Amino acid sequence: MTIKRRRLRKIAATVIFTTLIWVFADLALDEELTVSNLKLSVAKSVNPALWVTFSGQSAVPLEKVILKGSARKVAEVRQRINAGRFVREFYFDPEHEKMTNPGDHPFNVAEFLKGTDSIRQLGLTVTSADPNTLTVSVVELQKKQVVVRCLDDNLNPLKVANIEPAQVEAFVPAERGGAALEAKVSLNRREIEQARLAPIEKTPIIELSPGQNREAASSVKITLPKEQERLQEYLVTSVRYGVSLSANLEGKYKVELVNPEAVMGSVAIRATPEAKRAYENMRYHVILEIDDSDKDSRSDKSSPAAGEPAPEIRRDLVYNFPPEFLRKDEIALNQSPVQARFRLVPMVAETISATPAPIVPPAKK
Repeated sequence: MTIKRRRLRKIAATVIFTTLIWVFADLALDEELTVSNLKLSVAKSVNPALWVTFSGQSAVPLEKVILKGSARKVAEVRQRINAGRFVREFYFDPEHEKMTNPGDHPFNVAEFLKGTDSIRQLGLTVTSADPNTLTVSVVELQKKQVVVRCLDDNLNPLKVANIEPAQVEAFVPAERGGAALEAKVSLNRREIEQARLAPIEKTPIIELSPGQNREAASSVKITLPKEQERLQEYLVTSVRYGVSLSANLEGKYKVELVNPEAVMGSVAIRATPEAKRAYENMRYHVILEIDDSDKDSRSDKSSPAAGEPAPEIRRDLVYNFPPEFLRKDEIALNQSPVQARFRLVPMVAETISATPAPIVPPAKK
């Protein structure tokens, strides 16, 4: 019995000793692993009365983080990365890190990452990060009443029939006041069409700084004017006309209008008052586009005989509506397009021309 006990003790001691050797060998073989393209973001659960950023940014890229641990753990993490199962975004909670006092606070990135659940569960430690130090900026916000503005998805103001309520409560920097106290609602084309039929509900956004937005505490209901109420009929007179001529034709041909009265006659439009004023202020109201192929308009491709007029060409005018109002469907032609009748005359030809047409740059296709 004694001999058996001794043998068991020897076996146990051998097993323990062997295990310790493997443990120490494993520890002695610590490896480093560099992980790139990570991101550190401010948690969205932050107290709404605080505006927390990393020197004005809600998120910062981490170029690289160096992890260290046993060869076995490093190999496991490599497998996670290759399989796309490695967490690449980490969230900073200022209350958990005790950084809620207004002002700037130095922040050690590597120390923060060491304490995150995502890293600790890997069984590795963080030796360094790039950047390794950041500044946490904390601004205390105040709850104020802000006016709601409505924009399209190109950030152009929309004329609204009603916004209910017209003002909402929101947290904004204490020094902000007057016209700066506003929240914005952006509507895409589908939402604009819907809001013309029935109120649409949206939550206004407050811009704390470029790229830094915060939602208001409550939503609003927006109604846009119905189509027939939104656009009115106008007649634009004193029409200015220009010609779009390519560099291949400029200086070689001149444009001779056959029907200038029709081309420069009044233009009937449907528009909002703002769009109508903008159209009236355009340099040219209508544009006649000349194609390079117009110089070959004769079917026999021959030049006119002496004293014979150049062949007549017909083309619909282009109505030079202001692009920002055209995108918002706030201006449209309320008549059939006028067809210009013109001749393209070589500059060397002895012809009598009507009033020279102003040349405008070719329109972008």
